[in-house]
Amino acid sequence: MKFFILTDIEGVAGVDSFSMTRTQDEAAKGPAMTQLAKEVNACIEGIKSVYPDADVDVWDGHGSGGLRPEDLVGGRYLREGRPYFQLEGYAAMLFVGQHAMAGTAFAPLCHTYSSRTVAYYRLNGIFVGEFGARALAAGRQGVPTIFLSGDDKATLEAKIFIPEIETVAVKQGKGFEAAVHLDSEEACRRVREGSARAVRRMAEIPPFTAIEPPYTLEIRYLEPVTGKRREGPNVTWIDERTVQIVTEDLKELPI
Repeated sequence: MKFFILTDIEGVAGVDSFSMTRTQDEAAKGPAMTQLAKEVNACIEGIKSVYPDADVDVWDGHGSGGLRPEDLVGGRYLREGRPYFQLEGYAAMLFVGQHAMAGTAFAPLCHTYSSRTVAYYRLNGIFVGEFGARALAAGRQGVPTIFLSGDDKATLEAKIFIPEIETVAVKQGKGFEAAVHLDSEEACRRVREGSARAVRRMAEIPPFTAIEPPYTLEIRYLEPVTGKRREGPNVTWIDERTVQIVTEDLKELPI
């Protein structure tokens, strides 16, 4: 049996400052990368406590890189492309280290794809973040998203889209760069147990397919887009900060 873990770094325990995530400086980002690896490895352990022979692929979804391949135990490291659009043969997808979408109240390090430039994504009139968009990509392939760990606002967001999902909050958001955290070992224990519960409950958690084609994605930027802009027959600029993309194919959207 195969499982796909999608990772980000902002949602792990101990991380509540962009100075720990946006940088390439190992001294600044290193502790966050180490904790992400611990939580991912705990997730893998949870999966394998139920299916000892499971194959687990782990995609490093943080823009500047969040995982060191050598830190993974029991999983295969993926980095390039968008492998969550190629999930044939996978039993389920799980999220580790996830943050909430841009604009979420009291959500630490919340953003949608770009923490510097994007104000929001709205898909078919529904505000979505990275979780909702990628869970939909999996769901349209018949693959359920069964687990998410991250901050408490990210777990609430996940349940809006998939009420049956198993979640674990490793910190309580208190502001944009403020949170109260579990310690590292407790966070890993809860992720391990939560992922095992999710795998056991897999048959109870349906693929997320509620947003149907055709797709209209509206992206609003924080500042006017003055440089090179997305163009094409299915692209309309509403104003200098807002673009709309219409398509039947989810893979054509920047998600």
